[in-house]
Amino acid sequence: MGLSYQLLLCLLLCGGAKQCCSQPLWLLPGGTPTPGKLTSSVEVECLEAELVVTVSRDLFGTGKLIQPEDLTLGSENCRPLVSVATDVVRFKAQLHECSNRVQVTEDALVYSTVLLHQPRPVPGLSILRTNRADVPIECRYPRQGNVSSHAIRPTWVPFSTTVSSEEKLVFSLRLMEENWNTEKLSPTSHLGEVAYLQAEVQTGSHLPLLLFVDRCVPTPSPDQTASPYHVIVDFHGCLVDGLSESFSAFQVPRPRPETLQFTVDVFHFANSSRNTIYITCHLKVTPANQTPDELNKACSFNRSSKSWSPVEGDAEVCGCCSSGDCGSSSRSRYQAHGVSQWPKSASRRRRHVRDEADVTVGPLIFLGKASDQAVEGWASSAQTSLALGLGLAAVAFLTLAAIVLGVTRSCHTPSHVVSLSQ
Repeated sequence: MGLSYQLLLCLLLCGGAKQCCSQPLWLLPGGTPTPGKLTSSVEVECLEAELVVTVSRDLFGTGKLIQPEDLTLGSENCRPLVSVATDVVRFKAQLHECSNRVQVTEDALVYSTVLLHQPRPVPGLSILRTNRADVPIECRYPRQGNVSSHAIRPTWVPFSTTVSSEEKLVFSLRLMEENWNTEKLSPTSHLGEVAYLQAEVQTGSHLPLLLFVDRCVPTPSPDQTASPYHVIVDFHGCLVDGLSESFSAFQVPRPRPETLQFTVDVFHFANSSRNTIYITCHLKVTPANQTPDELNKACSFNRSSKSWSPVEGDAEVCGCCSSGDCGSSSRSRYQAHGVSQWPKSASRRRRHVRDEADVTVGPLIFLGKASDQAVEGWASSAQTSLALGLGLAAVAFLTLAAIVLGVTRSCHTPSHVVSLSQ
């Protein structure tokens, strides 16, 4: 009786059963865990040529064990190792396997992939007791110093080899703060905000170069052929995202010839449960003294004048952005999506392959408007307050009813008259 009374009182005061239970693991849209929730459940060991991922079967910390066959690594769906352990699941993969993508930054080589938990119903049932989850996996290797266990070679290598090594170019794509001075530490943005992207190439002792963003395609996973997708830059440097009700544009002027900055209005994929986005761009360089042309340009769409304008060079180089016919071998990603290899530009045939590269930034987390979340939070608070008020009113009513009932019973108790004899 006491337990039932406490439960009733909890329901009245808290406004619902869910307020009396332990809180579940909150997931962002698409099943992506809130940062910090799964860090103790997934461990990554970065070895010299491979990575080892250890996953607790109590992935969500709820006591509900996940099934090993529901876990895969990367878009190639790499399966876990066969193990006698009952409490953990392990993956082992070479750095180039399981859809691992490499990104070269100023001071590190970054290999990244995704651990996917896709629960399936138990045979005979149509319900699930665990959520889908995408957990980014990343290994960083410093570029300075020797990261191999092999002996360092002597410095008396042939002169031609030294020159070739010095001419290697390092491309990068980073998410920046609004002031463009520092890299953004948080990957989260909201609808209505702007993402600031900076493409850059480190030239070393190379002759001065001019960097261009040939094309950019965001996808919900590191796989360039994944769906859904959206094209930001196409036709060898036309920022076509500026045509779709946005103010996305290249920044003018450039801070340096080897750097190109551009903004993209934050978006999300319609009819997709994921909120993570990976942006892959094809970057290339030309000699700094080469005049921009249809194959090497950076053009933005001006919504006020309804025209295209270049970061540098003659405005005529942007004329092909409207027709999409920029160079005889140009083919739009709108038509080529789904092919495992991006279309090659004509410029690649006349330059060494090291002068261009595909780079990826992500995972970026694009959420709904912050103001919408504030309204939802206020509404939730108001509902809680209303429920609390109704609960208190109900308790007061029950207390008053108990008092009235007690008084009524006392009034109906028979009285005993005592007669005293004279």
